[in-house]
Amino acid sequence: MTRRPLWTGRVTVLVGIILLAFNLRTAVSALSPIASRIRDDVPIDAVGLGIIGTLAPVAFAAAGLVAPAVARRLGLEVTIVIACLGMIAGPIVRALATAYAPLFIGSALALAGMGFVNILLPAAVKEYFPDRIGLVTGIYASLLAIGATTPPIVASPIADAAGWRVSIGLWGVVAAVAVTPWITLALRQRRISQQARLDEELPEAPPELVGRIGHSVTAWAIAVTIGVTVFGAYAMFAWLPQLVVDIAGVDAATAGSLLGVFALMGLPGSLLAPVIAAHVRNVGPIIWAGLGCFLVGYLGLLFVPTYGTVVWVALVGLGPLSFPLSLALIGLRTRTPAAAAGLSGFSQAVGYSIGALGPLVIGILHDATGSWTVPLIVLMVAALPAGFAAIVLARPRFVEDELDTRAAKRARRAREERAAAQER
Repeated sequence: MTRRPLWTGRVTVLVGIILLAFNLRTAVSALSPIASRIRDDVPIDAVGLGIIGTLAPVAFAAAGLVAPAVARRLGLEVTIVIACLGMIAGPIVRALATAYAPLFIGSALALAGMGFVNILLPAAVKEYFPDRIGLVTGIYASLLAIGATTPPIVASPIADAAGWRVSIGLWGVVAAVAVTPWITLALRQRRISQQARLDEELPEAPPELVGRIGHSVTAWAIAVTIGVTVFGAYAMFAWLPQLVVDIAGVDAATAGSLLGVFALMGLPGSLLAPVIAAHVRNVGPIIWAGLGCFLVGYLGLLFVPTYGTVVWVALVGLGPLSFPLSLALIGLRTRTPAAAAGLSGFSQAVGYSIGALGPLVIGILHDATGSWTVPLIVLMVAALPAGFAAIVLARPRFVEDELDTRAAKRARRAREERAAAQER
């Protein structure tokens, strides 16, 4: 494939991807730092906050089932524009809430829009940057991580200066900026499609893959990698501060700093893993490296938590490097944007369904045992399936080829059965 300069003819879409990537986690992390201030105006208990906290993985998993089909019908760019409307409206509804219901509805709107974009961005990278999948995925995965860490940093200062409603609502304004390039792209794509119909030169529609994507071993390996990574990451975001206070004896301020270390360690992996994946045939060692970081970090926290605590937390923070790798593989292991959208929907729906269980399972185990020993052991065991995924993904295969091969085998088997029946 011929590589062309990154910006040549693709400035609008690259800016659009960068702006959207920054917005993809803001609704997840903007509320909890100022929850106490929100409670002063909106009646909400711990259970209500917990329900809102579980919306993110649920919304992302549900979007994986719906977004590819909507994009096939309306077009990739139009679907992203519609999803952005939820990202704009959601924070504004949140900011105007005087009761729990609108706060929940605003959260659901924002996270549903983010879920759709979360699924469709890998397809956009495949369509517009097939020659730069690793680099562009690395850029947007890094911006995604930065977007997750920015709201907790600025939420309280903004709330102090202008109130919690401004602190939450401003993310709708930021999302409004992000949608602008995609409106331009949607209008441009509509003109291209109309001209193609007039010229009767529409390209052949891609094969229907969404219904059969679950028959691909590669698709399942990517889904498992995402699930294992999200399971551990969500569990740590939920429980790491309490864990290090209990087992390492640190104070609350230090625990918050350690959570920051955990989050920041995702940046180098987000930038480097996709770029490396685009230049090597065997991505298995990258997954093994992430698995090794998880295991060593958990072992350190389990056996020597008071010595080198920051090292163990940093290693656990490096473990999720398999997630940006998986995002890159969605484009690298498919031949068409349609297949990339289908693979993204399937793998992220399965992955986030698994990952959503992380905070719940670890919390239940901690309450049941009264210690962190069993939860840490379970986290180690839960990370192990990534090793099997690494073996599968070590072989560079395209999902379409796997599905075609399976279809050919079924057809051959059917012919053989018909021939045997005729002989009888």
